[in-house]
Amino acid sequence: MPVPIRRLCVALTLCCALVAGTTACGSGKSSAQQSSDVATKAAAPSPSTSAQKQKFAKTRFVLNAGLAAGATYEWIVKPWKAGKFKKGAHGRKTSLVKAGLAGVFTYNRLKAAQKNAQGDPTLARALAPLSAGIAALKSLPAKLRNGDQNAAASFDDVINKVKDAGKQAGAPVKDQVPSTSQLTKGQ
Repeated sequence: MPVPIRRLCVALTLCCALVAGTTACGSGKSSAQQSSDVATKAAAPSPSTSAQKQKFAKTRFVLNAGLAAGATYEWIVKPWKAGKFKKGAHGRKTSLVKAGLAGVFTYNRLKAAQKNAQGDPTLARALAPLSAGIAALKSLPAKLRNGDQNAAASFDDVINKVKDAGKQAGAPVKDQVPSTSQLTKGQ
């Protein structure tokens, strides 16, 4: 025997309300008790200290700075030296798009390397003077897209300074060309 639609809708609504009500009741604690429990858990020391979190600070720095250096050399410096950014050059648009992506990627990886360097006192001191140069790279991808020839030189200059700072701090940086998927993701 068919059941009227109205009766099914009422039954379904009541079931959903009961399930939602029992789920909301949860542990039986008041919201004040739950918030104090959260505060207690947040105040409790975590098993990983800040030293453990930055255990591989130099390794992470070398990886991130190496990826930034590789992207800069492969997609900014080489095309710049080959004259691919000049007006009328064959493949100029493609080179500029790749250089713009590489510029954003480089900035992202250098910021990550700078953050990693904070975990090692020697690296932190070595990179401190370069923070303004790294921050200045943020606007350079737009300049690259507009064909500014000095933007590529700025990228090369900052990368070389980061490499020198890493070398002085005992973390030599070698160029590592990122894959195209890493470049497009920006990480």
